Amino acid sequence: MLTTSPSADRIYLDNSATTPLCPAARERMLAAMDCYANPSSVHGAGRDARGMVENARREVARVLGIMAPKPGELIFTASGTEADNLAILGTAHAKARRTACRILTTDSEHPAVKEPLAALEQEGFEVVRLSTRGGVIDLDDACAAMDERLFMISMMLVNNETGARYPLEKIFSAARRLAPQAILHTDAVQGFLKVPISAKSMGADLITISAHKIGGPKGIGALWINPALLTAKRIVPVILGGGQESGYRSGTENTLGIAGFGAAAAAGGSSIAADTTKMRRLRDGLIARLAAELPEVHPNLPTGETAPHILSLTLPRIKSETMLNHLSGAGICVSAGSACSTHAKNKTSSALLAFGLTPAEADSTIRVSISPATTEEEMDRFFAVLREGVSRLVRF
Repeated sequence: MLTTSPSADRIYLDNSATTPLCPAARERMLAAMDCYANPSSVHGAGRDARGMVENARREVARVLGIMAPKPGELIFTASGTEADNLAILGTAHAKARRTACRILTTDSEHPAVKEPLAALEQEGFEVVRLSTRGGVIDLDDACAAMDERLFMISMMLVNNETGARYPLEKIFSAARRLAPQAILHTDAVQGFLKVPISAKSMGADLITISAHKIGGPKGIGALWINPALLTAKRIVPVILGGGQESGYRSGTENTLGIAGFGAAAAAGGSSIAADTTKMRRLRDGLIARLAAELPEVHPNLPTGETAPHILSLTLPRIKSETMLNHLSGAGICVSAGSACSTHAKNKTSSALLAFGLTPAEADSTIRVSISPATTEEEMDRFFAVLREGVSRLVRF
C-alpha cells in the first residue's frame, strides 16, 4: 500500500482522513479512462467495462479472504458512509420487526454509523451504546445485552480518532452463542489493510470498507455481505433504480473508482505485514521521543489493542486549531479529529469524550496518522515543529 507524497515540500500525516492515490491505483484508473462504456451494456465495449468491474471486485474480496465472491456478496457503493447505511438501514427495513429490536453499538462510532442508528431509534429501535472509555469495550457488558431481543450489533473495528482496536472477534463469537439470530456489522474502514482481518476470522455478516483510506480514490466504498443474509433476504437496497450491483445498489457503476479500489486493495494486500510493521515502528518511536523530550504532550494510548497508524496527542493549554495552523504553516498536515465531523455544530469530539478526555482536553487534541510512505525524516521534522509550537503557543 505504498503511497506517493502529495507534495515534495509537504509532510502529510492525516492519512486517517484520506490517503494519497497509490501508484497502482493511478495506473489502473488511467487505463480505465479509456474503458468508457456502461458496464451494463451488452456490446463488446460494455463487456470490457464489466470485466474491469468484476476484476476489481475479485481483488477487493480476495483481501477479505473471499476467493470467488458470489453474486451480491461484495457490493460497490459511493462511499463507506453509504455502505454503512446499506448495512444498517437495509437490514432494519428488510422485514417487519418481531421481538428483536435492540441494536448494540458503542459510544464512539463514526457519524456514518451513529446517525443511521439515531434514525432507527426514532423509529422505535432500542440502541444500547457500550462505553469505550480508555479505548476498551467490556465483554461482560456486551454479553449482558445479548438475548432474543438483539437484532443487530454495529461496531467499528478501529476507532478513527484514538486508534483503539476493538475486540470484535470475541464480541461477535459471543453473539453467535447468545443471540444467534442477530446480524453482525462492522465499519472496518480504518482497520482495513491496517490490521489483519478476513471475513471468516471476523465472524461478521456485514463489513464496510472504503478505497480512499488505503491509497485508492475517493467516492468508492464497498459492503461485504454474508451470503446467508442474501439467501434469507435479510437485507434490502436503500437506493432504488436500475438494479445494478445485484439489485442492492442501483446506479451506473463508477468504473474508474472501482478499478482504482481493486488495484489499491491488491497492492496493499500484498504488503500489509511490512506496512503495518513500519507504521507501528514510526508510531512507537514518536511515543518514546515524546516521553523523553516533550512529556507535556500527552499521548492518548488505548488500554487494549491499537492500530499501527493513529496517534492521538493532547497538547498543554494549546487549542488544537492553533497548533494545526502552526503545523500547517510549516507544511505539515495533521488533524484535530474526524474529517467527517468538521461540519458538526458541536465540534468537540464525542469519540475523545467517550475515551475519557474532558471537553477542554478534547479541544486541545490533535491526531497524527501515518502511512507506509511516511519516513523517519518526516517524523523528525514533525517533532521539531511540534516542539517549537509547544514552546511558543502555550497559554499561561
